[in-house]
Amino acid sequence: MTHRSPEEVRAFYDAHRTVRQYVTAADGTPIPLPPAHLDVILHAAQRAPTDATAQLYSLVHLRDPEVRAQAAALTTNAHMATASEAFVVCADVRRTRRVLEVSGRTPGHWPAVAVHFGIGDAVMAGTNLLTAAEMLGYQGCWIGGVLNGIDGLIDLLRLPQGVLPFAALTIGTPAENAPYRPRVPRHLVVHTDTYHDGDHDELQDAIAVMNPIASRGGQPGDWPRLLGAYFAQDGGMEKREPHLVAALRRQGMWSGEAVAQTPVH
Repeated sequence: MTHRSPEEVRAFYDAHRTVRQYVTAADGTPIPLPPAHLDVILHAAQRAPTDATAQLYSLVHLRDPEVRAQAAALTTNAHMATASEAFVVCADVRRTRRVLEVSGRTPGHWPAVAVHFGIGDAVMAGTNLLTAAEMLGYQGCWIGGVLNGIDGLIDLLRLPQGVLPFAALTIGTPAENAPYRPRVPRHLVVHTDTYHDGDHDELQDAIAVMNPIASRGGQPGDWPRLLGAYFAQDGGMEKREPHLVAALRRQGMWSGEAVAQTPVH
């Protein structure tokens, strides 16, 4: 294995950008990754760590232009249709249940664990995929907008019970010069031995560091305003909440109350 210096590793991760505009063909259609590049990023995804050997995730690779267009509309992310490659990253506990059934074993009932480890496995696989793509010179974008149309995505992708869309992921050659994004100061994120709850001044310092991430149209950024649009009362996340709960129930992955168990076929 070739080792990299700390400076090289830092430079690699500092080069990361979230990119939504990709180089396309003259008619605006996607330019697929070369087969060898696609193969190796999928290989990287499957080499991700997993708990208990289960690999509780699936990647739905979107190839059909009509499926891509519908996914773009459902997620309200147009680049789902124009990126070189687009995936829906799913928590998937169905496959494990089916392996148990075909082996003559009865699957247990563990919906909270399904969400916990399924999302963890999905994130690790998707992160491996994106990192491998960046090593090849591409950039990408995680898309939380699956929650904008999660019920429609379940229908579009024909996802059975036990499979839940977590996020979408696009990959391609950048057609924009995306800015470098700041991060919250490390001492508020990396805790030593016990959790450190930032005090007023530390949080105000963090806001000052993060404000540029919310800058639009040359205007000074206001990070709390941006956070508020998502996470404050009446924000976007409150509006998404009931749709996610409904999808968890529909897919048999809701642990908030007893749900009827549907046999896996």
